[in-house]
Amino acid sequence: MELCRALLTMLLLLCFSVSSYAASSGLFNNMERRSMLSNGLAITPPMGWNSWNHFNCSVDEKMIRQTADALVSTGLAKLGYHYVNIDDCWAELARDDKGNLVAKNSTFPSGIKTLADYVHSKGLKIGIYSDAGYFTCSQTMPGSLGHEEQDAKTFTSWGIDYLKYDNCFTDGSKPIVRYPVMTRALMKAGGSIFFSVCECIIFDVLLLTSKAPLLIGCDVRNMTKETLEIIGNKEVIAINQARDPEGTISGESDSYLEVSCMQNVCADTSVLICGINFPCFP
Repeated sequence: MELCRALLTMLLLLCFSVSSYAASSGLFNNMERRSMLSNGLAITPPMGWNSWNHFNCSVDEKMIRQTADALVSTGLAKLGYHYVNIDDCWAELARDDKGNLVAKNSTFPSGIKTLADYVHSKGLKIGIYSDAGYFTCSQTMPGSLGHEEQDAKTFTSWGIDYLKYDNCFTDGSKPIVRYPVMTRALMKAGGSIFFSVCECIIFDVLLLTSKAPLLIGCDVRNMTKETLEIIGNKEVIAINQARDPEGTISGESDSYLEVSCMQNVCADTSVLICGINFPCFP
């Protein structure tokens, strides 16, 4: 029961890696699929922290720095929580005169590159957020639709390690059309960025075909002892991080190790699905 509560409490965002999804789809040629499967990303689900669940749009560089410090000081980084992911609302509503995304001056005055350097200095990785539409879900900043290559170059130049890519305010085309555009843009930019795409409609399918990133959603600067024990539960982490017997990347095997373990621990699978569902936006 204790393990069940821990599984339900942890925030498992329903996004999945381009390495485990796109590489097994028919959207890419053989060379592209081989590149994605051999890039060293998504061998196990990424672990870290995401700002949205607790802070929503109230994000700033001071809080991100303090969060990075807290992941280290609490010992969570040693357990594998390496990603510090900035969600929506980090950019100005308008791009600059060259069409580039610009960090919001009131909340990220030092810029994302400087912040990324600080996070990296702690031995951690940094993530950022964008959208395959004209605006992000909060409508407070531009999306990347039509700017995929430009934004991919920007993220790479800043040293970004993780991109959460949402699906709001689109042109009406299916995600299966728009997501690969950013996939190719990231590959062309030459960085090493974990690409996590969100699709709310098919969350039950994703649960069965991929292991979700294990991302903390609370304020790790002010955790109770009980919260730290839950998110630091080594048994839960082991379930999430276990590699398939054949050594394949997460989500590629037919064994569905994570799902079967969850079902063994919590017989009411519907509760688990509700526990990891992430809210959708227009």
